[in-house]
Amino acid sequence: MDHNKKIIAVIVTYNRCELLKRCIHNIKSQSSPPDEILVINNGSTDKTLDFLNLSKITTITQNNIGSAGGWARGIDYAISRNFDAVWLMDDDGYPEKFALENLRNLIDEDTSCISSILVKENEVESFVFPYPAINKKNKPALFSWPRKIMTRRELERRSINHKYPFAHLFNGALVSIKAIRKIGNVNKRYFIYGDELDYFFRLSKAGNVYSTTKSIHFHPDVNKRSYSPIKIYYYLKNTLIINKKYYRNPLIRQVSQIINILLIILRRNGILFFINLIFGKYRKLVPMAINRGIRGKIGSDYEK
Repeated sequence: MDHNKKIIAVIVTYNRCELLKRCIHNIKSQSSPPDEILVINNGSTDKTLDFLNLSKITTITQNNIGSAGGWARGIDYAISRNFDAVWLMDDDGYPEKFALENLRNLIDEDTSCISSILVKENEVESFVFPYPAINKKNKPALFSWPRKIMTRRELERRSINHKYPFAHLFNGALVSIKAIRKIGNVNKRYFIYGDELDYFFRLSKAGNVYSTTKSIHFHPDVNKRSYSPIKIYYYLKNTLIINKKYYRNPLIRQVSQIINILLIILRRNGILFFINLIFGKYRKLVPMAINRGIRGKIGSDYEK
């Protein structure tokens, strides 16, 4: 990308004031900083708004309409101000010093998105979210061994010119506004979960989507975080919607994903919560999410 092209960094935040400060500091410290930083404040109730008012950073505060609504608002702003690309990231991660410079150098007219790789902040050779093995159609393979790429070394080995044809969006992803104009904005109806994978597939229709091992984004290890009931609901429902929309063999994938998600919940939340989820006060949540997911009922419809 021409270094004269305008880039805006967009951060979506909710009640993570200290982590947001760290993220902003590392954006400002880039070897090739963006032209503007925009924070979408999704109705934070901690000290986030006080900090942003003092920091003089461009801020849009709105009701918490989910991460998808945050990305959509930030992208709308970038389009309306005639930026050439938007650099998207959550509040709890932060970019390495040369992250944006390396992304700038690698994005071209045939690329709709190029993303940093997302590594654990305290274990930088390992990924926060594994990368899927890719089939001949550049989609995550259902039948492959191994199905997941866990380390930087393995991803580099499978990459061509430091590029791998998959990206975990919204964690250091540089997206071309030209591509966005072709395929549209993030679908706000996903609320949380699924919006990033849906946007990956849509961006792939406008150009190449890559992750590059030359650009690093640090992030806490989310494997130690438990899931709230609302996150379980949208994680399960929206995963099933994405499977049906974009993958072949959806039935096989649906069953395997349901089992996998339940095992993840058991590992993160513990046996007592899991029993409560299956037999106790939350016993209606999983069947409801599966039913609506298989029927493609996208939207903000969680019921306590």
